[in-house]
Amino acid sequence: MKKTIDVSEEKVAALEMYLAQKGSTLDAELTKHAEHLYAKIVPQNVRDYIEMTASRRTPRKPKPSPGGDNDEV
Repeated sequence: MKKTIDVSEEKVAALEMYLAQKGSTLDAELTKHAEHLYAKIVPQNVRDYIEMTASRRTPRKPKPSPGGDNDEV
């Protein structure tokens, strides 16, 4: 899910310029800080539950149909 925040274009441009000098990106830094804040604020049992439910929702490969797509005669 993408969220937006309200920051001036000049500030974003300055952040991106100086982060590039340090070998990083704004997206990478925001992700790192959001993960740190998540770990600090959200209780461990809730994080465990979210992790368990997320792993159960991994996309599965579709099963081939019983007849298959075999066009051989």
